[in-house]
Amino acid sequence: MEIIDLAWWKLALVAVLVLALAGVSLMTRLGIAKSLLIAATRTVIQLALIGLVLEALFASSEFYWIALLALVMLLVAGREVMARQQRRLKGFWSFGIGTGAMFVSSFTVTVLTLTVVIGPEPWYAPQYAIPLLGMMLGNTMTGVALSLDRLNESVWSQRAVIENRLMLGETWREALEDIRRHAMRSGMMPAINAMAAAGIVSLPGMMTGQILAGSPPAVAVKYQILVMLTITVGTGFGTLMAVSWGGRRLFDERERLRLDRLVSAGNR
Repeated sequence: MEIIDLAWWKLALVAVLVLALAGVSLMTRLGIAKSLLIAATRTVIQLALIGLVLEALFASSEFYWIALLALVMLLVAGREVMARQQRRLKGFWSFGIGTGAMFVSSFTVTVLTLTVVIGPEPWYAPQYAIPLLGMMLGNTMTGVALSLDRLNESVWSQRAVIENRLMLGETWREALEDIRRHAMRSGMMPAINAMAAAGIVSLPGMMTGQILAGSPPAVAVKYQILVMLTITVGTGFGTLMAVSWGGRRLFDERERLRLDRLVSAGNR
């Protein structure tokens, strides 16, 4: 099947629709016009640049370039996790906990999938490794950000309840159990909802892309099932680690609640 290329001027026609939407938002005073235009501009620039990077990467296929790109993706994802929290831990912890959780979960699941399930040669072949890691990091980033935001906000709003439990002799884990459970559930719900709706409400992105590129639907379905299952696993373990590490950081070695370690996003 022939792949239909898209000229840039055709993409510009679609961009006109975004401008029209921004204009409507201005007239209706929704307050999203600026954010919409900035996001659209960033999308075009970032994807165009990554397209050039991937073309060069696919041509060389050197491991150190792939590892460098993976590191950049991880650091940017860690920064986004930190930025999406209304209340965050002070200092390096706000960046380190989310980044560490994503590194352990996403990279472990991605390497396992590449070496055991897909099996390209070499195992770090960029046309498999980079898209898979990108989808894994993107979804794990959302789950980790949601769970940490829910954890910190809940601890702040329920500080009196937590301190009462501590005074009654409960450990920090017991005093934080309900909050940790709700935080992890918040982080996992997007992945669970995506799996529940796949194939009925929506055709997921990777499957759609492969079909548009000419892959047989049966092959595209297999890859999409693989991606969605691995994304859920990576998000689940990443959320679990982030909430566990973040919850522990909110207490000192004497198991006292340390709200002074939290700071509002507006106070930097």
